[in-house]
Amino acid sequence: MSNISDDIKEILLDEQTIKRKVKEIGRRVSKDYEGEDLMLVGILKGSVPFMADLLREITIPCTMDFMAVSSYGNSTSSSGVVRILKDLDHEIENKHVLIVEDIIDSGITLAYLVDYLKGRKAKSIEIACLLNKAERRKINVKAKYIGFEVPDYFLVGYGLDYAEKYRNFPYVGILKEEVYK
Repeated sequence: MSNISDDIKEILLDEQTIKRKVKEIGRRVSKDYEGEDLMLVGILKGSVPFMADLLREITIPCTMDFMAVSSYGNSTSSSGVVRILKDLDHEIENKHVLIVEDIIDSGITLAYLVDYLKGRKAKSIEIACLLNKAERRKINVKAKYIGFEVPDYFLVGYGLDYAEKYRNFPYVGILKEEVYK
């Protein structure tokens, strides 16, 4: 049985680089929302490592919740049809909502999600993403906090997956084409 790290063509962002960026984003979030009622909303499953690390870097009181949203199914590209698989457990009315996402790709899922949440009377809805793949954008979505601009490669690790694998890597790597073609 081979080691799944053999499927990685190149490490794009190493563990230390990611940690430094998450710390920086945590400081900015803490400053921007000081004295406010902040709820982090992680988008399952990819956001979990970023959300957990970001939460530890935020120095102000905040709450958290999760949603599961899909527009990919088992494909490598968005279908354009967004489904809510798990909704919020808590109300967001009069709270500042920070959607925490691993990557913004086409923007389809996040645009839908922001519109969906707007009807719940949050004070504000912003996005924090670790990775921004702007060249793949189909719908314009602006994130208030962006970790890294990344090229259009198939990325895995630090929450990003292919067929539910590779999420556990502490880095972001480029997956070899032969793995997903």
